[in-house]
This record gives sequence, structure tokens and C-alpha cells, in this order.
Amino acid sequence: MPQQVTSFFRRIGDTIRGFSFAQRTIAIIGVAVLALGVTGLAMWATQPQYTPLFSGLAASDASSIVDQLKTDGVPYQLTDGGGTVLVPQDKVYDERLKAASAGLPTSNAGGYSLLDKMGVTSSEFQQSVTYKRAMEGELGSTISAMKGVKTASVRLAIPADTVFVSEKKDPTASVFVETQNGVTLSSDQVQAIVHLTSAAITGMQPTDVAVIDASGTVLSAVGTGATGGADKQASDYETRVRTAVQAMLDKVVGPGNATVVVAADVSNQSAQRTEETFTTPTNAPSLSETNTKETFTGTGGSAAGVLGPDNIAVPNGTANGNGSFNSESSTKDNAVDKVTEQRTIPAGAINRQTVSVALNKDAVSGVSSTEITNLVNAAAGINTARGDSVSVEMVGFSKAGATEAAKALQEAKDAATADQLNGIIRTSIIAAAVVAAAIIAFLLFRRGRRRAAEDAALLGEADSLALDASPFPIAIEQSAPTVPMLLDPAPVSPELEPDRRRADIEALAERDPQKTAEFLRSLMDRQGV
Repeated sequence: MPQQVTSFFRRIGDTIRGFSFAQRTIAIIGVAVLALGVTGLAMWATQPQYTPLFSGLAASDASSIVDQLKTDGVPYQLTDGGGTVLVPQDKVYDERLKAASAGLPTSNAGGYSLLDKMGVTSSEFQQSVTYKRAMEGELGSTISAMKGVKTASVRLAIPADTVFVSEKKDPTASVFVETQNGVTLSSDQVQAIVHLTSAAITGMQPTDVAVIDASGTVLSAVGTGATGGADKQASDYETRVRTAVQAMLDKVVGPGNATVVVAADVSNQSAQRTEETFTTPTNAPSLSETNTKETFTGTGGSAAGVLGPDNIAVPNGTANGNGSFNSESSTKDNAVDKVTEQRTIPAGAINRQTVSVALNKDAVSGVSSTEITNLVNAAAGINTARGDSVSVEMVGFSKAGATEAAKALQEAKDAATADQLNGIIRTSIIAAAVVAAAIIAFLLFRRGRRRAAEDAALLGEADSLALDASPFPIAIEQSAPTVPMLLDPAPVSPELEPDRRRADIEALAERDPQKTAEFLRSLMDRQGV
């Protein structure tokens, strides 16, 4: 090994041997923390990245797949209550192919794959049911692929085609959705499920789809298409109108000078309505037209006339003469436009709404109640024919709420300031502790180095004392480092030299009696005393 390397390690060893007990403890703790950190970082870096192999598995399928992974020696993890199996990313595709060759997972064998198992002798009913099951499986698999959805199940109600009914009913669908833990479907996701399901079935409308979650909450109902019941719809409508009116009034009279309350009467009934309208087309040709004309001319008896009373002929009547008869008739069938309209009236229609506005008369000036009423009518969509009404009043606002709000705001601000100050103090204490620990470690290290130097000087002085006291030179073995003694640098006369050495030895004995005794014992052993 090169001399530079050996000398470097020798210096490190000498430095460590010169450490005190506290320095060695700190060094051991630091090395242990560093080793733990390096070990944890290495374990984290070498840990494989896990990817879902299958999700939404049944218990039987999860057990079969885990057995296959154990046979192949592939590490795995189970999440979502055992419904999702995770494997290292580089093993995903190989294990999926092996699972597919083994027919796993069996619970997912649905969708259009059911049509592959149909025989040529299947009845029309079997074909219809199998097709419906295939559609349900495909829709369930597609909805399950949405973010946040754990499993989904779709049931379709498709009326049979027949010629014995005058009106055909629309198909309907019910969708059951189970979300992942802590996930709630948004209104946009619910609408996506509704439109995805309705678009897949011929003749199905978005209002024909019902969506229910695992907690039993109706997210979309048949005939309404809106989430929630009538109470929730009324609350949402009131909130939307109140927000719009309040935002407008804050711009007009200033924030805090107006308050708005909206009450809406929402219908919770749904119905079907059919209307037929007939109109006459303009400048349209007739569908059909019939004209009849009769003409008679001749002589002879008089044509049938009017008889008088008691069947007596009218006087002055002639028995002979010329006669003629003309008759014309016309029948025309004109075209008529006929419009038949069928409407589905969903629940949630607004029967009536009222809006109440209170203005702070002490702060509002230059604005009249009529102007505010007109603005509210336009912002809230007031329909007087429906019975809607608006009430605007100038009243004095109570200042107690404002005072309490200001007090609460000040308390919150003070609390935030105190938390910020506490954070600064905490950070300062931690920084000071770290700096103090570094300073203490540096002082201990420097003290150890100084003590090593003083021990070396004391050892050299002791060697010189031993050589002067012995009649012949004796090599003194180096002992453990001792506590340095204070040497008088001033020159001493030869007559006082023994007294000075005796005083130095006494001082050394007072500082470390044990080491002094060991040193004297070794000195006496060497001199044969």
C-alpha cells in the first residue's frame, strides 16, 4: 500500500484515539445514522416498481392469480381489499399472458365473448337474452375503466318488438357504481356514465338511465336526469339565484350592504304529455276536389211545384209549359298540417319563487327600491305569470355582526401571526441547537487535539526526568496519554532543579494519582527497586 495512504489512515487512527468519550459517542451516532440513511436509500432504489396486474377481481380469481404468481416466484402486493394485484412492472405482460392462457380471471369472461358460445340451435329468446347480457358486460367493463370507479354493473330493460301495441316503450337502464375508497363521483362523471349508457342502446334517452352508488345514493333517476331529489334541486336552484343576485348587488351598493334570500317551490312530480296541433297550410293545393252539375230542359207537365192547403194546386197554375232545372255541387278536401308532440315533464320544475332583498339604509344612497327591484327581476328571472314576486326593503343593519366578524378576523390574524412567530422561533431554536452542537463538537475535537499534544509534551518531560534520575540510560516504554502538567518555562538554577522536578511530580500526582502511581511503579521496576 502506498505510503501516503498508510500515513493518511495512521493520522485518522491517531485522531480517533485522541477523541474523548463524548466525541466518540457523537462519532458513533453519526456513523450509525449515515449507515441507516445509505441502507434505506439503497433499499428504496433497488425496490421494484409495482403496477396493477388485474383490478376489481373476485375472491376466487384473486386466489387463483396469487397461486400462479407464487408458482412463478414473482413478488406481488394486494390492495383494495384483495381486489387489485400488483406485480413488478417488468413482469406485467408475461403474467397477463399466462393468466389468459389459464382462463383467468374467470369473472371477467363476459361482454361480446358470450356470443362465441352460442350454438346454431339457440332460440330467438336465448339470442335476445345473450345479446342483452353481452351489452351489459361491455358497458360495465367500460364504466369500470373510469378514474375512481372500482366496479360497475349495468342492467338493461329493452322492450320486445311486437306489432300488437300502438306505442312502443323506450328502453331503460340501471347502473350500479362502486367507487374506490375516499372517491366521490362528480356531476360531470355521472353525466358521462348516463350519456355513455344511453348512446349504446337504440332508442334510449339520457333521461332513461338511473345511476346509483354503493351507499344507495341516487345520482341520476329515470325521468328526471338530474342528480338528487326535489329538495336538493330546490337548494341548488336557490343557491345559484342567490349567488347571482348577491354578486350584482355587491357591485351596485357595495359588499356587506345587501342580503338576499331566495325561496323556490320545486315540483317533485314527473309526467308524460302529448299535444296535437292542427294548422292550415298557406297556398297549398287541395288533396281532392269533386264537382257535380245537373241541367234539365223540356216541355210537358209542370214540374213539381208547391201544393196549397189540403193538397189543392196553386191557383193560376198552368198544366203545360216549358221547364228547366240546374243543380251544381262541389266537394274539396283541403290539406291540414298535424303535429303530434310528446313531452316528458321531469321533476324539478319551478312552480313559484320569491326573492327578498334587504338594503342597508345607512350606507346605500342614490339608489331607489324600484331600480333594485328591476335589477333583481332581470337577474333572478322573475315570471309574474307564474306567481313570482320580489320584495326590496331599506332597513338598518345591525352592527353587532360586523363587530363580531371584525373581532373574529382580528383573532384569526393574531393567531396566524402567533403561529408564524412560533414557527420562526422553533426554526431558530433548531438552527441554534445545530450550530451549538457543531461548536461543541469542534471544541471537543480541538480539546482532544490539544490534550494529545500536552500528553506528548508530558511524556517527553517524564522521560527526561527518568533519564536524569537513573545512573545509566534506560528506555522508558510509552504509556497511555496522561493529563498534562503545567511546566514552568522560566530558567531554573542547578541548585533548584531537584525542587522544581519534585514540584512537577507532585503536581502530576495531584492531577492524576492513578496514572502517576503507574508511571512511578514502571519506573521503579525498570530501575530494580
